[in-house]
Amino acid sequence: MAARRAIRRFPLLLALLATALWAGLARAETIDVSAPHAILIDYDTGSVLFEKGADEPVTPASTVKIMTVEVVFDEIEAGRVKLDDQFTVSEHAWRTGGAPSRSSSMFAALNSHVRVEDLIRGAVIVSGNDAAIALAEGVAGSEQAFVALMNKRAAELGLKRSTFANAWGMEDPGQKVTARDMAALAIHLIAAYPNYYKYFSEKDFTWGKIRQTNRNPLLTMEIGADGLKTGNIDASGFGLVGSAVQNGQRLVVAIYGAPNAKERAEEARKLLLWGFRSFTPKRIFATGETVGAAKVFGGASFEAPLVAKGAVTILTPRVGGEKISGRIVYQGPLAAPVEAGKEVARLKLYRGGVEILDAPLVTAAAVPVGSLPQQALGAGVEYVGGLLRKYLGSKLSGKYVAKE
Repeated sequence: MAARRAIRRFPLLLALLATALWAGLARAETIDVSAPHAILIDYDTGSVLFEKGADEPVTPASTVKIMTVEVVFDEIEAGRVKLDDQFTVSEHAWRTGGAPSRSSSMFAALNSHVRVEDLIRGAVIVSGNDAAIALAEGVAGSEQAFVALMNKRAAELGLKRSTFANAWGMEDPGQKVTARDMAALAIHLIAAYPNYYKYFSEKDFTWGKIRQTNRNPLLTMEIGADGLKTGNIDASGFGLVGSAVQNGQRLVVAIYGAPNAKERAEEARKLLLWGFRSFTPKRIFATGETVGAAKVFGGASFEAPLVAKGAVTILTPRVGGEKISGRIVYQGPLAAPVEAGKEVARLKLYRGGVEILDAPLVTAAAVPVGSLPQQALGAGVEYVGGLLRKYLGSKLSGKYVAKE
């Protein structure tokens, strides 16, 4: 039996979302953003508040250093690297990203030995290309080997549309990211490394008696910003991945393709302030509350109840609103036995055509293998369902759609 992608739509859920949450004829307050690629996400709920070209590939420039230090932080957490370890600034790091390069640099001396913590600061505060290359070579032996680690981590973190070719931001056809992936990376980094995220908020860094200020313009705007990173090369325009906290709420923004540094900063600030001002949280499902069910083949039950891993909350506009739709997506029907607590589906919520939430769903209870009569009945139901899907294939585009 070939598994099919099942999409379950729940009328009660849709009615709740359409009436109780987003009642009113007025559309939600909107905002114009000049940058061609942008996204704004609420950190706690994962709600997407704004997006524009967020899944189109862009050149990351120096924002790639967020991925570079993520790999370093992961190595530190695993005990393979320590903050007090010293890495050598090779000729490649010095010539490519140091003083001779006339690019952003921490100005580490050729063949000098620099503590990992100082290299991290050099990479994230002053965007030192020499620091990023030295970190890469120190961790993996070569920048090329480190790039393999970057792409491995990106796959593990679910950055599906991003690939990396160097550790510091040089233009390369093999180095592409999306605004959505970079915002997701920032959210992960903030959550996973609270002891190291602090480096992004430091206002300045001095090395070799050269003091440089943090290149992130949001840090000086008094809007609660505490990270992350800017980037700019000819191929990318001006980009920024940032985060700010106001009244206990954290938002994450990613912008790419701005024409200049001033507009990049103004657009990022505008998006963040709009997000803080225009939305309020709304609980959809409590922790442990059944969201829906997945079909089960050959089990003692024909369905497995599904719950989210925690409470499901979205942000709704303070004024007006648009209809929200939802669906549960999984590869199914599931084959018995099905264990409890297994992630088998995703809850997806949409505002218009924009996906605003993608949350994992797990089985709330186990479904053991059914008796022979139950298995026979399940096989018959699936056989008939298969014929129906084949008959309606052109309308369903090859998808198994089960409606409750």
